Amino acid sequence: MVRFPDTALPILEKRYLKKDSAGKPVESPAQMLERVADHVARADAVFGAGRSEIAKTRERFFKAMANLWFLPNSPTLMNAGRRLGQLAACFVLPVEDSMQSIFDTLRNTALIHKSGGGTGFSFSRIRPAGDTVSSTAGVSSGPLSFIEVYDVATETVKQGGTRRGANMAVLRVDHPDIEAFITAKNDTRRLNNFNLSVALTGRFLTALKNETGFDLVNPRTGKSVRSVSARRLFDLIVRSAWATGEPGIIFIDRINAANPTPALGEIEATNPCGEQPLLAYESCTLASINLAAMVTARGFSFARLKSCVQTLVHFLDNVIEVNRYPLPEIEEKTRLTRKIGIGVMGFADMLIKLNVAYDSSEALKWAERVMSFINKEGRLASARLARRRGNFPAFNGSVLEKTDCRFMRNATVTTIAPTGTISLLAGVSSGIEPIFAVVHQRRMLDDTIVEQVHPLFVRQLRKAKVYSRKIMDQVTQKGDLNDISGLPDSIKRLFRTAHDISPLWHVKIQAAFQKHTDNAVSKTVNFPADATIEDVARAFEQAADENCKGITIYRNGSRSRQVISRAAEKPESLRIAPRPRPERTFGMTERIKTGCGKLYVTINSDTEGICEVFAQMGKTGGCASSQIEAAGRLISLALRSGVKPEAIVRQLTGIRCPSPTWQNGTMVLSCPDAMAQVLKRAANTGDTPIPPAEGVCPECSSRLLHEEGCLICKRCGYSKCN
Repeated sequence: MVRFPDTALPILEKRYLKKDSAGKPVESPAQMLERVADHVARADAVFGAGRSEIAKTRERFFKAMANLWFLPNSPTLMNAGRRLGQLAACFVLPVEDSMQSIFDTLRNTALIHKSGGGTGFSFSRIRPAGDTVSSTAGVSSGPLSFIEVYDVATETVKQGGTRRGANMAVLRVDHPDIEAFITAKNDTRRLNNFNLSVALTGRFLTALKNETGFDLVNPRTGKSVRSVSARRLFDLIVRSAWATGEPGIIFIDRINAANPTPALGEIEATNPCGEQPLLAYESCTLASINLAAMVTARGFSFARLKSCVQTLVHFLDNVIEVNRYPLPEIEEKTRLTRKIGIGVMGFADMLIKLNVAYDSSEALKWAERVMSFINKEGRLASARLARRRGNFPAFNGSVLEKTDCRFMRNATVTTIAPTGTISLLAGVSSGIEPIFAVVHQRRMLDDTIVEQVHPLFVRQLRKAKVYSRKIMDQVTQKGDLNDISGLPDSIKRLFRTAHDISPLWHVKIQAAFQKHTDNAVSKTVNFPADATIEDVARAFEQAADENCKGITIYRNGSRSRQVISRAAEKPESLRIAPRPRPERTFGMTERIKTGCGKLYVTINSDTEGICEVFAQMGKTGGCASSQIEAAGRLISLALRSGVKPEAIVRQLTGIRCPSPTWQNGTMVLSCPDAMAQVLKRAANTGDTPIPPAEGVCPECSSRLLHEEGCLICKRCGYSKCN
């Protein structure tokens, strides 16, 4: 029996199931898992397994996936046993300082994107802008110009109708063009197919600590071109991240200290979300264990987790065998190190089931306990596999050999990767993130959108014997647990969402998992809209102090408008004023029944988001009409001044007039309450056009959310990165 929740079925039909020429699914979810299990199990034949043994392997793979104990990365679910056959999600390609290398890599990037993969690059070897080009007696345009070329090329490549291209651009902090790179996405219209990360070196961190100068070095000559203040450069990174969420940072020397195969070269870049450092031409196959499913009536089952890890090491090593690689160089390098990445999802749900608050010392203990167990058992399983199949070919001379480990099939075994879409399939929280909300909007099989309350919340209410229709109505109406009357504080603490958790605790949880993860951890450190630049600086410094391998932050709403280009300007100096209304807006009108008659509410957007609300009563005039018009004008003024629709909705919701009424099972208390309901639906479902800078799902127009260092859509399952 396959245990996918009902809300997963539209996502499966749209993205994962085989379709006929008319686009209709021709397999069920169970048949999809059978297809994947069968294709991956066949790799056993390469190592001498007979039919009965392969059949047992197939059944074991299928059972684990059908129980939603683990799911592989999306390319494996989509492509295993099908013509494309490309099963890996993560790739890193080299970019050398020559036109031939740059454009050969661009061609290879297009092939990888077409096959369903994401790509990472270091542009640090390219000479800086204005440097000499001896072959033409001209000057170089610098790495940023070529990143722009890659971005435009990515925009034109669609990945088989199921995935879009995702890229990571890395530049070392000592590159002469680093300032331009840091601020490149302050214009939110640029490089929308790229995540940017600055590679911070140990030398830079020392200079920052000592408040000294730091040399920028021309990669062509190896000579210093100028010295800058390390503190000023760090402040520039922090200000840009505060403004737009980018760039992120990776601690490149820390990553290379953990490089399991230093004889093969230095690691210079990661995959698009930063959790998978790779050598040039390497790929990595990933899968995630559902930690929520490891909790049984008796508590957390380490026996089940051990079985899952053992099965998953076997599964992922087989994926390396049966994968159809997009380039021969990638196949060669991947088989040389055979890196796999076991990650997790449903961590927040696991904590709730165990009655543990996310931002607590007990949660940190669980994070370390679970991940250390996975890493240890993963290495043991890889060693057992190596005894039968052999060590990975690059094992000799590796760091692993120096740790008295005589057998190892895979150079790495653990990675905390984004699970944006597969966690929706499993019906659990994403990766190691807190829950995003207590109430979610979900697309159902008949394409209707329904609001769903987190099932564990309902269970906790019943367990505490405080469940009531009144509480449920308040939660559904408000969307969060603040100011809900009759709700115990213990339950409010247990269901704190991503924006309720302080950045300090986001970093602490990430660091706890990083301690026991071979590769790195994909996570977003969320900040409230009113967070200061100093708050972001503290999080970056904390990530460095707690031995994270990188950090990605996002301040709520920071990409909703054009960012002021003067990097030195402080947030407290910004004055709130409405942006001008453009000549043309785009929108929708919804009719809603009120006690006074039918109200027609129009929601319009400009290029920066929802900008105005108009409302008109069908047959009325005088005071009622003027008050409705006044409310619309004030709402529009607030929207164009940067006030979030959610804040306006909270203020208007619940205003009551003498004549409330019902529409579609929902009570409409007054005209302002009706306007709030329409505005809430428009803001949450994306019914009005919002530009990419706001984070709009390209497939269902809902708002994208920042989780796990990526953009995901909770409504239809779209993910920019996986």
